[in-house]
Amino acid sequence: MNSTEKGSGRKLWGRTTRNRVFRSLSIVWLTVSVLPAAFATPAQSQQPPVAQPPATGISAAQQLPKQQWTGSLNGTVVDRSGDQVVGALVTLTREDRSPKQEVLSGDNGQFTFANLVPGTFSITITARDFTTQTFSGILHPGESYMVPPITLALVTATTRLQVVATGTEVAEEEVKLQERQRVLGVLPNFYVSYVPDAFPLSSKQKFELAWKTTIDPVTIILTAVTAGIEQARNDYSGYGQGAQGYGKRFGAAYADAAIGTFIESAILPSILKQDPRYFYKGTGSKRSRILYAIANLVVCKGDNKRWQPNYSNFFGSLAAGGLSNLYYPKKDRGVGLTFENAAIGFGLGAVVNLAQEFVLRRFTPNLPHYDPAQSARSPDPSKDAVPSGDRRP
Repeated sequence: MNSTEKGSGRKLWGRTTRNRVFRSLSIVWLTVSVLPAAFATPAQSQQPPVAQPPATGISAAQQLPKQQWTGSLNGTVVDRSGDQVVGALVTLTREDRSPKQEVLSGDNGQFTFANLVPGTFSITITARDFTTQTFSGILHPGESYMVPPITLALVTATTRLQVVATGTEVAEEEVKLQERQRVLGVLPNFYVSYVPDAFPLSSKQKFELAWKTTIDPVTIILTAVTAGIEQARNDYSGYGQGAQGYGKRFGAAYADAAIGTFIESAILPSILKQDPRYFYKGTGSKRSRILYAIANLVVCKGDNKRWQPNYSNFFGSLAAGGLSNLYYPKKDRGVGLTFENAAIGFGLGAVVNLAQEFVLRRFTPNLPHYDPAQSARSPDPSKDAVPSGDRRP
């Protein structure tokens, strides 16, 4: 290498060396002055993080102090007129099945529940003489929930009045129906009951029914016709003819009807406590119904609704026949004639009963409802005709 090259080489090396030194110093300067500023932010970002509480799934509101997130309920209990209800029991229940709480409404009807955990709630309000009311809602954290005024209605008083008619009143209604019973709508048929288990008649009702039968216009008309027939045939000739004879025959016939009706259907039945009516059977075989109709001549229902010997019919016929000796002509009197007329009366009674059982009902309007099943359950006197004294309770 020549000197020139050597000189230039030294210059180049010196410049290079100087440059290296300068760069070194620059790097040192940059390191001292620039790098601290450059690393200032990262240093700050590398500060240790603030400790966070572990995640528990609880909302931020619930992480507040208890006094900041519990709530309260307030309300008033009034009646329909707007007056406060004092002493009403207010029961608070929660959806989480926590123990229920109870308070009484104060003098101003108000109630309060404090320090309540938020959530769904239900209150029930009860008070004496008032209907029960309920209210439900949702309480939010820190909320003072104002329950709308709870209006209680008075309990409606329900009184059940059971009216039970007495036996006499029921019998009176049944008699009124019987008094409307007329064959072909004309002939009185008052002494037949189409109610198998009819209530017994009182003594007053027995006399009233006998009186009504006696003064019935049809009874009087039939008596007048009978007296006319007897006069035309000159029966009881001792009465004579003419108006006087007709009057005596009419009086005797009417006395027979009235005395017989009162003794057999009112006086003796009241004394012996027996029912003078014929109780329509209407069910069973024809033979059983025939026997039933005939048996009713010698047996009847007592006021105790049991079958017993028909003393009223038997002794009533003899008594009425005996009294008739007082007003019939002398030749038409006597004990024998009395028993003979009683026997004829029994025979006619059998015919009437058979007609009642098989014929007359068909021609009698205004009948009460008849229940064959009830009649079938009633005892049959033709099978049970024994003296009442021999019966067992």
